[in-house]
Amino acid sequence: MITGKNYIGSQLKASGSKTFKTFNPQLNEENPWVFTEATPDEIDETVALANNAYKVYKNCTGTEKAAFLNAIADEIMALGDELLAVYCAESGFPKGRAEGERGRTILQLRSFADMVAEGNWVEATIDTALPERQPIPKIDLRKMLVPFGPVVVFGASNFPFAYSTAGGDTASALAAGCPVIVKSHSMHVGTGEMVASAVIKAAQKTNMPEGVFSNLNGGGVVVGGSLVRHPLVKGVGFTGSIKGGRALFDLASQRPEPIPVFAEMGSINPVVLLPQAIEQKSASWATAYAGSITLGTGQFCTNPGLLLGIKSDALSSFVTQLSEEIEKISPSCMLHPTILKNFTNGKKELQQQDGVRTVAEIKSEIAPNYAAQTVLVVNGKTFLENTRLHQEVFGPFSLIVECENEAELIAIIEKLEGQLTGTIIAEEAEIINYTGVIAALQNRVGRLIFNGVPTGAEVCPSMLHGGPYPASSDSRFTAVGIHAVKRWVRPVSYQNWPNALLPAELQDDNPLGISRLVNNKQTI
Repeated sequence: MITGKNYIGSQLKASGSKTFKTFNPQLNEENPWVFTEATPDEIDETVALANNAYKVYKNCTGTEKAAFLNAIADEIMALGDELLAVYCAESGFPKGRAEGERGRTILQLRSFADMVAEGNWVEATIDTALPERQPIPKIDLRKMLVPFGPVVVFGASNFPFAYSTAGGDTASALAAGCPVIVKSHSMHVGTGEMVASAVIKAAQKTNMPEGVFSNLNGGGVVVGGSLVRHPLVKGVGFTGSIKGGRALFDLASQRPEPIPVFAEMGSINPVVLLPQAIEQKSASWATAYAGSITLGTGQFCTNPGLLLGIKSDALSSFVTQLSEEIEKISPSCMLHPTILKNFTNGKKELQQQDGVRTVAEIKSEIAPNYAAQTVLVVNGKTFLENTRLHQEVFGPFSLIVECENEAELIAIIEKLEGQLTGTIIAEEAEIINYTGVIAALQNRVGRLIFNGVPTGAEVCPSMLHGGPYPASSDSRFTAVGIHAVKRWVRPVSYQNWPNALLPAELQDDNPLGISRLVNNKQTI
């Protein structure tokens, strides 16, 4: 079922000469499939198709888009275990992880389908005319959200389903009414092609316009850069490193017509360990965080990479227990030798910094492409002075900072870059005494967690997966949940338009039966 070709709309094409393969990290060898990188002409053809599709797709009804999104979910499930096998061969993840991530992807698609079928998401607002108003008559104004054009989505290395070909960015853009061009991640192009085939089948079955979805291969940065610079592309979705996200952001900003790049990038997800909590429940929190740090070999954007506590016997006990628990866990496979190399180099660099000591690290021999989970400790003064210690090490790694007091703890939080999550481990009776810590943490993160672990992002309307830069390129938006649709739309006002020519969402008789704000009153 894997051809190695590019989906340009529904057509499979491979006119280029540059090819590459994916890698099986569990077997430590290349996978058999050969993939052909998209050529400049194929890129131009793809974007032109998407632009033409936009002229039709933007006018599709919510019911039509819902049928499309649900059909994508159905077609992905129809690929069965063969899709899961390719996912595992290209990621090194076990089948259970593949099934779980597929389920999340299906949930995302169906959630957006329900949203567009209901129709309220367009935020329709109506202010009717008052021609007799003095001294100036009031005009008729009506406003709603509309899709802004073709979107490029970059697949994420660590989520071949949920943040890639038919993941959250793609699902939300299609829900908005924007055609999508996926630049498939080079580490799981086979998985991407199979999922793309499901999207194409769904588009055909539901009579979507040709070019509403395309999937292009690229082994380096050329294809992605060309897509971002293309004048007909109007937005970009990205999940990955700060370096990659910032490069795309800069490219998009330098265009004659700059476009938005919604990038979810690095995060070390600070965890604050308050004294009473670790004194009373040190062992249970140590077990929980050993599991969170190593979950998915630490390859989660919400991995708890920084633990902050106030120096005490309880904190020392927690450090000992966490070290013991994390060394009990068997090492697991990383996504690719390159990611393992970056992990190894990153943790070694931090280990070599002055004042840093290693308290946990797997020393026994492990299989190729497996990562040795590691925990380091440093004091608060050293951490404040050395910003290199603030940087993410992508993998099963965490740094514990022993603060002298609450003031130093707050100073450290305030000096951190923007983060996806911030967690406070506390007894309810003690947290009221740390309002300064809470306020500082809220200012640096997108999601505040109380007595939990940051790994995992529930797919629901109240989820905020984003945060101040560099956690994301725009902290006003989420990459998870139905509100992610707002990244791909813009508001448009209609002034004094004839009722019959208005979009159905703004017509007087409300033919769609949606909730609208009419003259400052919410109505249906």
